[in-house]
Amino acid sequence: MQGTNFDKLVAIMAELREKCPWDKKQTIQTLRTLTLEESYELTDSIIVEDWQGIKEELGDLLLHITFYSKIAEEQGRFNIDDVLAGICEKLVRRHPHIYGDKSNETLTEEQVLQNWEQLKLKEGKKSVLGGVPKSLPALVKSIRLQEKSKKVGFEWENKADVWTKVEEELKELKEAEQENDINHIEEEFGDLLFSLINYSRFLKIDAETALEKTNIKFKTRFEAMEAMAMEKNVNLGNLTLNELNEMWETAKNNK
Repeated sequence: MQGTNFDKLVAIMAELREKCPWDKKQTIQTLRTLTLEESYELTDSIIVEDWQGIKEELGDLLLHITFYSKIAEEQGRFNIDDVLAGICEKLVRRHPHIYGDKSNETLTEEQVLQNWEQLKLKEGKKSVLGGVPKSLPALVKSIRLQEKSKKVGFEWENKADVWTKVEEELKELKEAEQENDINHIEEEFGDLLFSLINYSRFLKIDAETALEKTNIKFKTRFEAMEAMAMEKNVNLGNLTLNELNEMWETAKNNK
C-alpha cells in the first residue's frame, strides 16, 4: 500500500509538470523558499505535538522532494529512484555495526556517532563541521557545531565545568559593558549564548526547542494581556509599567 501511494505521488507529479501552468514553471530556485516554509511549518507542528499537522507537513515535504527529483530527471541529472537508492546505500555504509563485517559488535550511542563522523571523513569530507549548513539559524547552528565537535572527542568533561564557563563569559560581558565598546559587547554576548547552549546539552535539553516554547508562552500571555485591555477598553500603550506587570501576572496565573 505504501509503495502504491508513493508511485501514485510520482505519477501525479509527472502529470502536474506536464499540464499545470504553475507546476510547469517551477524551478529548484523558485521552490527553495517554499521548501523552507514547509520545513518551518513541520517544526511548528512538532513543537506542539500536533500529529495531524505533522502528517500533513510531512506530506508537503515529500511532495517537494518528489518535485525536485522530477525537475532533476527532466534535466538528465537523477530521478527519484536514484535519491532513494542513494540514501539506502548511505545508511547501510554508515552502519557497519548493523550491516557490515562488524554486525556482531555492540556499540554505545556515542561510539555510533563517532564512527559516523569518521566514515564521513573517509568519504572525502574535509571537516567534521562541513555538514553544518551555512544558512541554518544561528542558535540551531551552534547546537549542531557543538554536537559535531563532540563526536570526535572535543567536549567538556562535566556539567560543572560548562557552568563555570558560562559564569566566566557573563563576567566578560559585564566588563565589556563597562568599556562601552559595542563590538566587544556583541562578541561577549555571543560567547555567553554559545556557552549557555553548551550547558543546555549537558542538561539534555534542546536549546532551540526550549527557546521556542518560551516564545510561545510569551506570545500567549501577551495576547491574554491584550484581551484584558480590550475588555477594559484601555490601550496597553497608555498603561504604566506597574499596571502592565499586574496584567502579566494575571495572564501568567490564568495560563
